[in-house]
Amino acid sequence: MKRHRTIAAILSTIFMGLGQIYNRQFIKGLIFLAAEAGSLVYFINKLGDAFWGMRTLGEKTQHFEKVNGIAKLVKGDHSIFILIQSLIVLIFFVLFLIAWYMNIKDAMKTGAARDKGEQAGGFKASIRYILDYKFAQTFLIVPSIGILMFTIMPIIFMILLAFTNYSAPNHMPPAKLVDWVGFETFRNLLVLKSWSHTFYGVLTWTIIWAILSTITTYFGGLLVALLVSQQGIKFKGMWRAILIIPYAIPQMISLLLMRNLFNGQFGPINQYLKYFGLGQLPWLTDPFWAKFTVIVVNMWVGIPVSMLLIMGVLTTIPRDMYEAAEVDGATGYQKFRIITLPMVLFSTAPTLIAQFAGNINNFNAIFLLTNGNPVNGNYQYAGSTDLLVTWLYKLTLDQNKYNMASAVGIIIFIIVAGFSIYNYRRTKSFQEEDMIQ
Repeated sequence: MKRHRTIAAILSTIFMGLGQIYNRQFIKGLIFLAAEAGSLVYFINKLGDAFWGMRTLGEKTQHFEKVNGIAKLVKGDHSIFILIQSLIVLIFFVLFLIAWYMNIKDAMKTGAARDKGEQAGGFKASIRYILDYKFAQTFLIVPSIGILMFTIMPIIFMILLAFTNYSAPNHMPPAKLVDWVGFETFRNLLVLKSWSHTFYGVLTWTIIWAILSTITTYFGGLLVALLVSQQGIKFKGMWRAILIIPYAIPQMISLLLMRNLFNGQFGPINQYLKYFGLGQLPWLTDPFWAKFTVIVVNMWVGIPVSMLLIMGVLTTIPRDMYEAAEVDGATGYQKFRIITLPMVLFSTAPTLIAQFAGNINNFNAIFLLTNGNPVNGNYQYAGSTDLLVTWLYKLTLDQNKYNMASAVGIIIFIIVAGFSIYNYRRTKSFQEEDMIQ
């Protein structure tokens, strides 16, 4: 009985490339051999330290020692550097294990072909097979590695930080080490009164902000799009150009300009109110009015985006549907409710969900307009208009509470991902696409 498949698999398991060499694929086998040899040299020097680093996060603190009456700095372990370096090594180790598995699978596949009496293809045949059948997967390897190192690895690093006590002033390396604390950070955030009061308050405002800002910008854009698209409206191009100006101007400039316009002391809006004998309003210094202001300003910035999206959808609705409804005696409101609104929602529901998720993380609108203020004396390092994302920013860069900021980041991810996946799967556009597939 021919056992090329089994023998090739065993040899590739012992050392990468041996199975390919056994199958007479010498160039491919040598490439795998060189890859494992280089990996072994790398992992022999790094892998043990990586497991030690992930387990301990360092053992020696930086301190001064007197040597011959002179204070000398003795360098210690930097827990965060150790964590990052260990994480990189372990990610490379996982990639190495995946390559090892692919090497075994490739050897088994070629060996099985030999068992059937087929001749093993050479290196040129392998290249031709990749170009003809696996080009897309091969081409995506490079961007996938980039995503792994620059997106997934920082996310994993952030998750790991949430399970440490990395925060000022007691656990800031290299003077002081960082330790694993399990779920203590999450417990403090959700249960400890000094933190939980702030978290639930900021979370509540974040949800309210996301709902109101999404509804106002979406339906405001729908209203404007319907008005401009009405028959009999002249100079439609001019109206579109005027209404798109807030979107054409960089958002940072618009928000900073609005911040000055709504300034309670010298802002033009309060000056106009005073001129007409009305009382001045604390637009950015009172909690209620500050929240009202950010909602209104976000409408100014966001309505043009929804308007453009919905106007594109309106042009795709067949005119025959409206004519048939008119024949049946439908009113303008009935045509809107039965034809326009369902068609628009069908096409824009995924975008609407994305807008809601984006508003939860709408850093610019809050930070540039109010910086999270006014100050709330009952909150820990947060203001009355702070969202979870702006609170996370303050915890990280202003207060060095990295573990708490990481926990907040994980909760934001869970909220956004859970809401988006659940609601996107319930949209008719996704269900119809799923049925087609």
